[in-house]
Amino acid sequence: MNAPYPMLWFEDQAEQAAELYVSLFPNSSITRIERYPEGLPGEAGTVMTVDFELDGARVSALNGGPTYTLSPAFSFVVGCQDQAEIDRMWDALIADGGEESQCGWLVDRFGTSWQIIPEDIGDLIKHPAAMEAMLGMQKIDLARLEEAAGV
Repeated sequence: MNAPYPMLWFEDQAEQAAELYVSLFPNSSITRIERYPEGLPGEAGTVMTVDFELDGARVSALNGGPTYTLSPAFSFVVGCQDQAEIDRMWDALIADGGEESQCGWLVDRFGTSWQIIPEDIGDLIKHPAAMEAMLGMQKIDLARLEEAAGV
């Protein structure tokens, strides 16, 4: 049996989303694109599914039309090493129509939710002052969190 992997449902931008996502992570690539054949819902010849890897983790995306939409009930978590990495990921994912949320969460322009957080967020927010500081943030300010945690 193969390991489970997520399938993301897009209206019609699966390929564009996959291209952005693989550009952000090392060891990432689009591994397969399947097109709609004649006789299925979806315009023949257009992209149906895109399989890709994000730093070795398998993901698939479907252009399934408007029936379903992504929600924050599913999100990718990205543990970042430092503020520069947080800033790079945040800026790339929020660009061109993404929306900031709070506590390091955002929704990219394709509707996928992401948590862009420090690698050691669990240790930092064990400190009540750091948790309180984080609750007031959109993009994580690592220096403020560390200061509030006393590290």
